[in-house]
Amino acid sequence: MRRVLIAVGKRTANALCALTGKRTANALCALMMLAPAGAQWLKYPAPGIPRTPEGKPNLTAAAPVMADGKPDLSGLWKANNGKFLQNLAADLRPGEAPFQPWAATLYKERQDNLGRDRPTARCLPHGVPDEMAVAGYPFKILQTPGLILILYEEFTHYRQIFTDGRPLPSDPNPALVGYSVGHWDGGALVVDTTGFSDVTWLDDPGHPHTEALHVIERFHRADFGHLEIQVTIDDPKAYTKPWTIRLHHTIKLDTDLLDFICAENEKDTTHLLVK
Repeated sequence: MRRVLIAVGKRTANALCALTGKRTANALCALMMLAPAGAQWLKYPAPGIPRTPEGKPNLTAAAPVMADGKPDLSGLWKANNGKFLQNLAADLRPGEAPFQPWAATLYKERQDNLGRDRPTARCLPHGVPDEMAVAGYPFKILQTPGLILILYEEFTHYRQIFTDGRPLPSDPNPALVGYSVGHWDGGALVVDTTGFSDVTWLDDPGHPHTEALHVIERFHRADFGHLEIQVTIDDPKAYTKPWTIRLHHTIKLDTDLLDFICAENEKDTTHLLVK
């Protein structure tokens, strides 16, 4: 349902649901589902899909490789669930996240106010790594020699991972997604990202970070249909030691990214005071 609602405007759909009540909203959403979606490439057959003898996609087939023999991470991917966006430390035991004291206090404050000040509520995109943990919206990986590009449907955002041997910038202008360089370690792509702005949160409830954040990711495509990203958070100003999580994604077939503009149907600017 989410994919069709986006086509008519996410905020417009939410507003309709809020104004009309649950039962009426469900009926409206059902009618929206009847609209033709072919022009949006939501059901366009993807080429090159390995299939079982019955003709179904074989997600456990061997992962594809590039011409140079390196694993090919290309594809449209979606997180298996949203638990890490709701809590990046979900797989750690309660109290096990290694907060510095000030970071623990800030995290509790953000939890107490239900994360109402999170940047995404102001149409600022997710940072790293939480943009990889969003379950409601897919992202597309495009892999070329020397550069891997990640396109995010949510907020129509992008990220560049350079694999051409360049070093990380020594004095970068802080950025929401930082600056990323990668290298191959056997079958895994290892990505180092630094140069962050401290505007973003690590997840929706508000695990904090500072500009000292260093994120290390290991991308591993186990087979055709599954991608694992091991993520290590290393921020000595916010945490007493590095900590690691694992994100799991499944490929999405016969579909593509849709337009997502966070400020669509925005009403605030008409109330601005002007001279």
